[in-house]
Amino acid sequence: MQHWTVNLKKPEWQDAPEAPDVCAALTAGELVAVPTETVYGLAADATNGIACAKIFEAKGRPQFNPLISHVPSLEDACLNGRFDALALRLAEAFWPGPLTLVVPKTEGSPISDMATAGLMTVALRVPAGPVMRFLAERTGRPLAAPSANLSGRISPTRAQDVIDDLGEALSFVVDAGPCRVGIESTIVGIVDGRPRLLRPGGISREEIEDALGTSLLAAAPGMRPDAPAAPGMLASHYAPNASLILNAQEVTRDDALLSFGPERIQGAERARMEFNLSPDGDLAEAAANLFRGMRTLDASMAGTIRVQFIPSFGLGEAINDRLKRAAAPRP
Repeated sequence: MQHWTVNLKKPEWQDAPEAPDVCAALTAGELVAVPTETVYGLAADATNGIACAKIFEAKGRPQFNPLISHVPSLEDACLNGRFDALALRLAEAFWPGPLTLVVPKTEGSPISDMATAGLMTVALRVPAGPVMRFLAERTGRPLAAPSANLSGRISPTRAQDVIDDLGEALSFVVDAGPCRVGIESTIVGIVDGRPRLLRPGGISREEIEDALGTSLLAAAPGMRPDAPAAPGMLASHYAPNASLILNAQEVTRDDALLSFGPERIQGAERARMEFNLSPDGDLAEAAANLFRGMRTLDASMAGTIRVQFIPSFGLGEAINDRLKRAAAPRP
């Protein structure tokens, strides 16, 4: 595994000598860990079914779980998916950014069936993180990139998280420091003319509904757990080794505590370790710190992580979605 450290504050980072090597690795069907504004992604050429199969193998990810394909622009997205007026409205409002749109796949799209899990739809995103967008543009390929961690485990927001989980499977890890948003993209499906929230994420429901001028529907009823319509919809996901107890009222000795805001719950001083997602109660800060906090507390070897109440409005909906999946019974 080779390491490319990228300083995004310097405009010449794209001319670094490592850039052509990373692009060559991707076009050769190899795996590269790439930072986005949300989390680090495990990237491969989305048009190469064998390369996409390597993603599933490295992560231990079920092959019925589709992948998000990252492209450099809305124009590139329209080559791979059919965008109706509502989908275009969202793309124009939030791209580049932490929004994934699931739309019907175009007949001429080169994105492999392995990336779409054989569905007639495709999950597309134009990321705000410049490295993923640069690599997709430079290679001329959409890049399939789920989170760069073992399937079902805590998502990575720093390069070292990726190395700890998947280092041996990678040709390169591109290190641009901590991810700004820190929680995966919001996924909205627009397949039948009706927008559905498939996964809350880095853009709040309220922001999306304001842009649409209408309410988001829930995921289609009767969706089979073994055939999710989009990534991140499995009941158990983002799990630490410790068990999670949500909305904790008190802390017992030797528990770890994932806290939020200035108020301390009963027994907090007894915790083996405490990580406060946002001492000021800022939900954006809490989202950015969520996965790092979970990884930090899990490393304390506590058997249980107790999670303080976090409100569910704005980005709190995405935070609570991840916590509920992390606390769910594991297969």
